[in-house]
Amino acid sequence: MLGAFASAFRTPDLRKKLLFVLFIVVIFRAGSQIPAPGVHVANVRQCLDAAQTGDSAGLYNLVNLFSGGALLQLTIFALGIMPYITASIILQLLVVVIPRLERLKKEGQSGQTKITQYTRYLTLGLAVLQATGIVALARSGDLLQGCSQPLLHDDGTATFLVMVVTMTAGTAVIMWLGELITERGIGNGMSILIFTQVVATFPTTMWAVKNDKGWWTFAIVIVIGMAIMAAVIFIEQAQRRIPVQYARRMVGRKMFGGSSTYIPLKVNQAGVIPVIFASSLLYLPAMAAQFNQNSQNPPAWVDWINNYFVKGDHPAYMAAYFALIIFFTYFYVSITFNPPEVADNMKKYGGFIPGIRAGKPTEDYLSYVLSRITLPGSLYLGLIALIPLIALALIGANQNFPFGGTSILIMVGVALDTVKQIESQLQQRNYEGFLR
Repeated sequence: MLGAFASAFRTPDLRKKLLFVLFIVVIFRAGSQIPAPGVHVANVRQCLDAAQTGDSAGLYNLVNLFSGGALLQLTIFALGIMPYITASIILQLLVVVIPRLERLKKEGQSGQTKITQYTRYLTLGLAVLQATGIVALARSGDLLQGCSQPLLHDDGTATFLVMVVTMTAGTAVIMWLGELITERGIGNGMSILIFTQVVATFPTTMWAVKNDKGWWTFAIVIVIGMAIMAAVIFIEQAQRRIPVQYARRMVGRKMFGGSSTYIPLKVNQAGVIPVIFASSLLYLPAMAAQFNQNSQNPPAWVDWINNYFVKGDHPAYMAAYFALIIFFTYFYVSITFNPPEVADNMKKYGGFIPGIRAGKPTEDYLSYVLSRITLPGSLYLGLIALIPLIALALIGANQNFPFGGTSILIMVGVALDTVKQIESQLQQRNYEGFLR
């Protein structure tokens, strides 16, 4: 990996692209530190420190993960990339349900451009809703539980609207920055911005482990983290390759086909999406309980959720989290990989799996392999996601165990994809030099 980056910086064209990506990342992180208009910065920081050491620390860290610490600080980039992630997931689900979107997907580049445009519009709509909710919680004092100080200088309607517009505009700017990276830099822009937000919280969480538990625990966490990262890299690159043979066919006076290839089925076919789904779903009861926390006679279910679902270290929460990840893994794989469509395309172009007849037998075989390979992938995702919760329960890490869950999956996945793209461009330049 380091060799690829060193070779890229020695290549003038790639060096410009990498420096451009670093420039955009600096702008992105700077925007994550600039407070929105009307925010009382001193009170926000004081209340945030108190909230992160309280019983609901796990809840706040979950909310803050995809904003790199910017959400609860009420900055102009407070919403981060989360509205775009949510919009992309919704569009992926709707493509399977709505025939018009499915036709657009099959139209190629023009249809994909239209779906991307719909994703942008949906992102802005979700950003308005999320910004309205966050600012309303900040104005009422419910954003940071147990905080008696006002988070805003003025709780008037004008300030409310200005903050909502500012945060929504910040989301639009983030989308623009991500597209700039994709067009002029290296790698997927949105993925790199997500990677930046997740990595931004690492120094703080690691130093918190050292301050809470001392140097020995800090060293143990580093060793365990390196082992987890190596295992994640190994499994993320693991795949089941199904061989495909294409028969020879005569087109005019030329012979085509006769080649062999394979269908790569990754062990973790769903990526990090099931973990995001499960985290978001389990966050809803905690949010509902938080809205009813300050009432005079809170219902009994509020105490039940506070006891079992807010801290994150209860076995019931862990079991529900694990089960939801397995369910969403199977669900997401079933809608993103379509065995009938793959089998039909293979039959259309004269392809077949050796030993398997084309058509329905090929479809059944692909479904069989996919169901078997999804099971270890779902178990792997569940175990990785539970690592921070187990660390919280065993050593009282206060959710400051960074090597696990969504963060490690995002970091490893984006890093591997970016390095592969760098190596691909390096190979293209080497081939050009060889041909000359």
